[in-house]
Formats: sequence, C-alpha cells, structure tokens
Amino acid sequence: MKITYYGHSCFGVEINGKQVLFDPFISPNELASHIDKDTIKADYILISHGHEDHIADAVSIAKRTNATVVCNFEIYVWLQKQGVQNIHPMNTGGKKQFDFGSVKCVMAVHSSSLPDGSYGGNPMGFVIESNDKNFYYAGDTALTYDMKLIGDYRHIDFAFLPIGDNFTMSVDNAIIACDFIKCNDIIGMHYDTFGYIKINKPEAIEKFANQGKQLTLIEIGSTITK
Repeated sequence: MKITYYGHSCFGVEINGKQVLFDPFISPNELASHIDKDTIKADYILISHGHEDHIADAVSIAKRTNATVVCNFEIYVWLQKQGVQNIHPMNTGGKKQFDFGSVKCVMAVHSSSLPDGSYGGNPMGFVIESNDKNFYYAGDTALTYDMKLIGDYRHIDFAFLPIGDNFTMSVDNAIIACDFIKCNDIIGMHYDTFGYIKINKPEAIEKFANQGKQLTLIEIGSTITK
C-alpha cells in the first residue's frame, strides 16, 4: 500500500488500485500550504467526524473527483445539502464491502459538529480489511477500552493513531492503544497543526521505541509504502 500524508489527519491510501482519502483538511492548514488539493486523487473519501479540521475540503474534492464519500448518517445529510451526490452512509458497528476492501465502523470517543454548527452525529474510526493489508484509522479519539475489541477480533498490520494530546490521545496513551489493538506499527496523526497539539517528535519516536513499538511521522506531501 502507498500512503501519502497531506497533513493533520489527512492521508491518501492506495488500496488495490483505488485511492482512499481520509479526513480531507488541506487548504486551511498552513503546514500543508505546499499541497494543491485540486491535484489529489480520490475514489473514496472516508470522514471520521464533522469537525472542520477533518472535513474542510471534503465537498470540493468529492465534487471534483466524484468519489464515494463514506461517513455517518448526519454527515451524509449535511453533504447532500452541499450538493454532494455520491455518498454511502454508515454508523458505528456497521461493515460494508467496497471494491477496494471492507470498512468496519468502530467507536471513537470524541465530539462532532459540522462547520455550520449543526449536529455531526457520533464520531467513528475505521478498520479497513483488504487482500493486501488491514489497518485501523482511529480518527479523533481518547484511549478507550473498546479498542481491545479490535485487537481481539481483527488482525491489524498497521494503524493511524492521534498523538497530539489535548483534544485526543497523547503519545503515552497511544502506546497503550498499541497493546489494546495488538499492533506495534503506528503512523502518527493529529499533531503539530495547532499550538494546542504541538509535540516533541524525537521524544515521541523514542518513547515508542523504548516500548518495542514503531512510530512513523511522515513529512507532509511525502509517500511511504507499507
């Protein structure tokens, strides 16, 4: 799988020839000012919750690419009002097979509202399973004991976890989450974008390594292969 980081919690993942984009927040992000959102490819857009720092560019990218947007029902209704037509609504606990693999919606402990202040429904994380690799995209979440269900019932090759603290898990909590989901190969997200979530990156990487785990922090605009 090829993984491209567009900043904050936004990643493009190539799965079985399909481009799957997570939580598009690019144009308002000063750290991603060198990224042209109009060149980003997407066959699918997965939205974990309605906060602007996860949905800001979803409408424009969805309209340009005609990507299928996967989100909860409340965001589905809001996107329809924005003129987005290709949307698949889901909710926590649901699973759906798409042509790149399956999407299982799992718990995320956070809040959710949409850019206009309307109700954004419950936040979610996603477990993606394919004939290539399986991974967990946690979205914005606290450390929660529900993560153990993922480790007990799913095989996870790598995971995207928030590490910025303040609004989500911290680095220390993410290390505990690794044990819950039984996965030690972690890509960090939701850090450094705002003053509230600045981290010491070398220290974070060292903390993971000291516990026998790997934390990868991708440069914005860079692509890695898993």
